[in-house]
Amino acid sequence: MTDVARSAFGRVGIWTMAYEGHPAGRVRESAAELEELGYGAIWHGEAFGRDTVGQAWLLLAATRRITVASGIANIAYREPISLAAAERTLGEAFPGRYLLGLGGHRVDETVHHVDGFPVPTRGKAVTTMRSYLDALDAAPAHGPVPDPAPRRVLAALGPRMLELAAARTWGAHPYFVPVEHTVQARRIMGPEAFLGVEQAVVLDTDVDRAREVATAHVAMYTVGAPHQAASMRRLGFGDEDLVGGPSRRLVDAIVAYGDMDAVVRRVRQHLDAGADHVCLQVLTADPAALPEREWRELAAALLPGPRRDPAPPAGPRV
Repeated sequence: MTDVARSAFGRVGIWTMAYEGHPAGRVRESAAELEELGYGAIWHGEAFGRDTVGQAWLLLAATRRITVASGIANIAYREPISLAAAERTLGEAFPGRYLLGLGGHRVDETVHHVDGFPVPTRGKAVTTMRSYLDALDAAPAHGPVPDPAPRRVLAALGPRMLELAAARTWGAHPYFVPVEHTVQARRIMGPEAFLGVEQAVVLDTDVDRAREVATAHVAMYTVGAPHQAASMRRLGFGDEDLVGGPSRRLVDAIVAYGDMDAVVRRVRQHLDAGADHVCLQVLTADPAALPEREWRELAAALLPGPRRDPAPPAGPRV
């Protein structure tokens, strides 16, 4: 990745699912503030709220320069021909500002066609993702071509998916990983691939209370997300860390919690380990609330200050 691309993306961003539960007007206000605070990117998850493409458009239209990244667009939810068209549209309307993060699982073995266009084979994760990328690239394009072309990253955890991310996309967006994974990911992908790491944080000087929030977050993934549990096992965590609730060792590895120094230290560790960008997911006792106080405090501690440079109009190109 070039120094110019790294600088444009920024070293620190925000990752959030909380926007899904708030009205569009509230989301616009919040996104504009994150940009003003100086964050390099807003990463938005996708579950059962807004469609990732609609959410991206909402955030891009509310801001002027910040990168908006899907973290991730779930390939199980949409056929590649539809996502390719949406990617081109966002890339044309907001040049250089949209990053398509891809992940998720298409587990059945059905192969079919949509309007004569082949849908990728569904099966093992790496094979399926490679096929999905092939289908994105092969999707017919009519009309304006985005310049620059939108970037893509993969929600890569295991070695083979990290290799695919480096070979076929801009890089990787690992989620729910300790610093040790960042070290391995950089070694596997090489020096040029982008590495944007999600880091969960709890800002609460009551350490016991902070650890309780952190533990609930980690338990949600170790119990309900087999691929995350498998990732932890590859990193040396065992039954004593995963079965019957997450161990203190695992919680401490995944979540930075306590005072601001603990968060700043963890961000620095990821950057020193080879990450180009760290996106912070703020955890609180109320997952639906927008943690705006924490976002402001993190910006004050981690960013050089609000950006005041001239910016183009906020709206899309017409």
